[in-house]
Amino acid sequence: MSRARNKLTAMQIKKAGPGTYQDGGGLSLKKTETAGKWIYRYSISGRRRDMGLGTLADVSLSEARQQRDKWQAVLGSGKDPIAERDRLLAAEMAELDRQDPTLEEVARTVFEARKAGLRGDGERGRWFSPIQLYVLPELGERRISEIHQKDIHKALSKVWRSKPPTAEKAIQRLGIIFKQARLMGLDVDPFTVDAAKHMLGEVRHKTQSIAATPWQEIPGLYPKLEGLGSSRLALRFLILTAVRGMGVRGARFDEIDGDLWTVPADRIKGREGRVDDFRVPLSSEAMKVVEEAKATRRSDYLFPSYRSGCITDVAVAKVLNQLGEAGRPHGFRTSFRTWVQDTEASSYDVAETALGHILGNKVERSYARSDLLDQRRILMQKWSDFVTSTEAKVIPLHGVR
Repeated sequence: MSRARNKLTAMQIKKAGPGTYQDGGGLSLKKTETAGKWIYRYSISGRRRDMGLGTLADVSLSEARQQRDKWQAVLGSGKDPIAERDRLLAAEMAELDRQDPTLEEVARTVFEARKAGLRGDGERGRWFSPIQLYVLPELGERRISEIHQKDIHKALSKVWRSKPPTAEKAIQRLGIIFKQARLMGLDVDPFTVDAAKHMLGEVRHKTQSIAATPWQEIPGLYPKLEGLGSSRLALRFLILTAVRGMGVRGARFDEIDGDLWTVPADRIKGREGRVDDFRVPLSSEAMKVVEEAKATRRSDYLFPSYRSGCITDVAVAKVLNQLGEAGRPHGFRTSFRTWVQDTEASSYDVAETALGHILGNKVERSYARSDLLDQRRILMQKWSDFVTSTEAKVIPLHGVR
C-alpha cells in the first residue's frame, strides 16, 4: 500500500502502519509491522534505480533527507549515485586495509618477511602452520586492531591443553606477528598476546622423547639391516654416521670424497645463514655402505626412491616397524651419544661436534674454529667397531683413502 504525502514528520512515521510513504525528491520509507527502510529512487540514462539509505532504526528522517540531497547532487553532476557510492566504499576499504589490515594479511606479510631467515623458506619447519591451523580460522578476517586477548584465548583454548606444543608455537608466533605489526606502525599492542597467554594458564606438558634403541642392542640390530634396498642401506649409514635423517636420506655421491662426506648446509638443522657445510668422517663400515650403494647405483642419490628423488622418512621407519624395532631413526643419534657417555669413548666436545651440535657462545666459537675432524675419525671408527662387534683397536684413518 502506497501513500503519497509531500513531507513526512517524525510523529507520522511513528504512528504509520505498514506501507510506502513518500517524502518528496525521490525519498520514500517502506515500512512493515516491525521495521522500515529508506529508499532513494532516481532515474539515469532512462533507467530507474532504487538506492537503499539504511533502516529506520539506524537512520532518522533528517539523516535520510541529508543523504537524499547528497546523492541528488551527485546525480546532478552526471554520475550514477549507486556506482559512485560503490567506488567510494571500495576506496575506503582499500585505505582501511592499508591502515588497519586483517590479521591474516599481517600474518602473511610477516611470514613473507621472515622467510629468508627460515630453512626451506619456512616450509621445512612449518613456521606458518600453527597460525594457519588454529588462529586464522577464528581471527583471520578480523581487523588486527580490533583483536582482544579474549579473542585469542577463545581461539586457542580448544588446543591449549590437548595439543600444547603446537598451541605454544601458535601463540609464540602470534606474538612475533603483533610485535612486527607494531613496528609497521599499525594500531596494535603486542601485550595483547601476552595477556591471552596469561589467561590460557600454565600447561604441564611432558616432552615425549623420541624412542631410541639402547646402545647395547645396536650390535644385535645392525645385522638385521643387511641386504640391498635404499631404506636398509640408509639406516645402516644413519647409525654409523649419527647424522640426522634429512642429511642421510638426501646424501649424494658427489658429496663424498674418499672417506670424507660433506653434508651441505641446506640439509643441516639450523636457521638460514647460520649453519655451514658439515664434514663427516666415514668409518670402514660406512665406506662399505657407500660401496654397496655404488654397486646398485641408479641415480645421483646414495639412497634413491623407486620413483624419483631420495627415499622418505616414512620408508626408512617402515623397515624398523617390520623388524618390530621400537626405536626410531632419529633415536640412533641418542644411542650413539649415550654409548659415548657410558663408555667414555671420547670427550664431550668431540661427541657433541660429531652430532653437529654448536658448542660455546659466539665469541668462543670465533676462536675455536676447528671441527675436530681427526678426533672424530677415531671416535666414529670406534663406534663402527662396536656396531659391527669388531675389536675396538683403532688406528686414525685421516691418511686412508
